[in-house]
Amino acid sequence: MAGYNTQYGRFICDSSLNVLDSLEDNSINLIVTSPPFSNQRKKKYTNFDEVPQDEYVDWLLQFAKKAYNKLAPNGSLVIDIRSAYEKRKAVESLYPYEFLLKMVKELNYNLCQTVYWNNTSALPLPIQYVNIEKIRLKNSLNMNMWFTKAPDGRCKADNKKVLNPYSSRMQKFIDKPESFIKGEQVTRPSGNVLTVKSWRKDNGGAIASNLLSYPNSSSNDSYQRFCKELNIKLHPARYPYKLIEFWVNFLTDENDLVVDIFGGSNTTGKVAEDLKRRWISIDISQEYAASSIFRFCDNLEQAKMFYDRIMSGEDVIIKK
Repeated sequence: MAGYNTQYGRFICDSSLNVLDSLEDNSINLIVTSPPFSNQRKKKYTNFDEVPQDEYVDWLLQFAKKAYNKLAPNGSLVIDIRSAYEKRKAVESLYPYEFLLKMVKELNYNLCQTVYWNNTSALPLPIQYVNIEKIRLKNSLNMNMWFTKAPDGRCKADNKKVLNPYSSRMQKFIDKPESFIKGEQVTRPSGNVLTVKSWRKDNGGAIASNLLSYPNSSSNDSYQRFCKELNIKLHPARYPYKLIEFWVNFLTDENDLVVDIFGGSNTTGKVAEDLKRRWISIDISQEYAASSIFRFCDNLEQAKMFYDRIMSGEDVIIKK
């Protein structure tokens, strides 16, 4: 099927199971993806049949199994997963935890860390239990499960590349610690000893926690703008640029290979392109492949031309 190429990457319209087979072993530095979620209410995420919830874990594991040999020895696989409720019950499904256990126990992945994405613009869902019956809280957290096949878990990662700005109070500590610490050191209730020297060290920012807060409310990027102007349906399950930017910066270097096996609107490819990483995004939907090119288009005329060519079965090369 048709796709497109940019300076650093390629969008391939095909099954990820087929494309992964074609890639070299140990060649991928990072797979970061958000699969179609396990929902009881049918949604048109892509053009495959809805996977029943009791079959979802095994369905998703087949992709992870294919990916294992393709990851570099120090590479990472990050999967964004959201919880779901069991059918006709106000009870959360255990499928994320079943998936996690099988990844480790059956496929031999190691869990580096579970990171939570707080979607600060999340709607109050599920409607039945949150809005109508009012017996549950809205769910704004997605689990980002971070795996590696490195035996000791020491995959490529550098938290110095994803530091947060210091709070104003912390900056005051750094600039003038003697104003907060009497003498050369202070002992905290925990027993930790803090010294003026330790407070004075400026590391460039604060180490990020495993709770990442980003809204998913962008409404005027080139993808959404051109979709609206050309009356093309938006992908219903996009994730924010900032979330993927975090993972790509944290876990890769320039010229590393980043892969998204459920490419959708291709946020991953756009981030990788901007950060000068090689990338491959894969999606079985030709419509999603065609509209995702809008992320790389300069104007409406170009967007329409590329969209029509991909929908007609042509490959497109984008030159900058």
